[in-house]
Amino acid sequence: MNTITFTIERFDPDTDPAPHTETYTVEVNEGARVLDALHAVREQCDPSLTYRYCCGSGQCGSCSVRVDDEPVLACMQEASDGMAITPLNLPVERDLAVEMKSYLQEMGGITAGIFTGYLTMEANEAIRPIRDCIECLACVSECPALAVTDFAGPTAMRQEMRIALDPRDDRDRAALTVDEGLFTCTTCQRCLEVCPKHIKIPGKAIEKLREIAHREGLSLPRHEAVAEMVRTSGRTVDRIMGTVLEQVAEVIEPVGEVRGEVGFFVGCMYNGRLPETAMKMLAVLRRNGIRVIIPPEQVCCGSPLIRTGQTDYLPSLQRMNIECFTKRGIDTVLTMCAGCGSTLKNDYETPYRVIDINELLDEYGIEPPVSSPVPMTYHDPCHLKRGQGVTEEPRALLRKLTDDFREMPARCCGAGGGVRSGLPDVAADLGSDRREAIAETGAAICVTSCPFCEFHISEHSGVPVINITTLLFEAYEKKDEETGENSDWKDLPCREQNTQPPKNSK
Repeated sequence: MNTITFTIERFDPDTDPAPHTETYTVEVNEGARVLDALHAVREQCDPSLTYRYCCGSGQCGSCSVRVDDEPVLACMQEASDGMAITPLNLPVERDLAVEMKSYLQEMGGITAGIFTGYLTMEANEAIRPIRDCIECLACVSECPALAVTDFAGPTAMRQEMRIALDPRDDRDRAALTVDEGLFTCTTCQRCLEVCPKHIKIPGKAIEKLREIAHREGLSLPRHEAVAEMVRTSGRTVDRIMGTVLEQVAEVIEPVGEVRGEVGFFVGCMYNGRLPETAMKMLAVLRRNGIRVIIPPEQVCCGSPLIRTGQTDYLPSLQRMNIECFTKRGIDTVLTMCAGCGSTLKNDYETPYRVIDINELLDEYGIEPPVSSPVPMTYHDPCHLKRGQGVTEEPRALLRKLTDDFREMPARCCGAGGGVRSGLPDVAADLGSDRREAIAETGAAICVTSCPFCEFHISEHSGVPVINITTLLFEAYEKKDEETGENSDWKDLPCREQNTQPPKNSK
């Protein structure tokens, strides 16, 4: 037997003015689950503790709670000394039992139509990835969009897609899901992160429902405008200044020994809206011995089209972006945009390796920068943290750049999934949440690694928002000032005059 001590949040709305925390010490068997620990509290300490459970084998979803702020199934999560058990972020009925009935009752079910046959193997296989939901509502409790607007939520959207794929139900689901808030999902993938059945709701349900809506002419006007821009220019943003592809040479040699070589996928935002940020990153690589090849004929990765369901032109973009690197013999492609990196890694079948700038710098190691005493926090871009699994690398880098790094809970800023362009009010509300989270850390600078996060949080934050490689660039500049070194590493070779990158063509 093991003795463990942990806390449980207790609350009875009928008698308690507010939730409070109580500490318990119980004896449990080695390898006991959280549910076993809750049983032990009732048997050894307090029989009034309220929580739900049924099957005890991860199939019913009724025992979902939060352990150390992460949703889990109590019957599957191992109990640990010092853990903090709290209810899901849903209305509390009592203690760890939350109100689920009203939400589940609102979800639609299959209504038989004229179809009288059986499910085909193809239909069954299409449904398989999204049919294992156990209705634990962990995803609903964590959805950022649900916290700020009227949205049916990820469980309901998954159910709508399951119905849409079933030939026995011949109702049109597209208009219904749009009314239920289909386009308010930021595709942050928090629902996938907390789902005990690992259902890919953003990719297998939300984005597929948006494809159906697009085919029926229900896409948002701003999303359609972005898609048209991609078709005509190969980019999602207007050219308002000299772009990276127009300004720098195709090959950038490092200063000193060549330690590695990568192709650079610039991305629309860094190419056209934040070219200085991209060029500072290139200078950092030049200083650290990395040769960079930048094919000028690269175009939009297609991420905005995929997230908004407008995928008819995607194969052309994929072909152009794959060919421009493979014909140069490039076997590693670098991205510094979280959305581009996630798309190339998850939505493409590339013959080359795709790596984020944080991964690259961590892999090769960097020249030590000058550290700053300024307190800094880090915002995790959703498409970097959840889309690529890159979390520790930027933090390791940031700890070299500041003596005072302060953690902040990872939460969507509201810029993704087409929400910033299509539903700016929803995006603004989520951006305001980030402002409050940054303020709570007391940090003077917010660091991130995504152009959309940088733009969006900057509009809502009271502190500067800086790309992590820009911070590194500035640290190297300061180091050179202190040591009297020259700045040759900052002199990027220019593209020949009057040379423009090829325009995209259908």
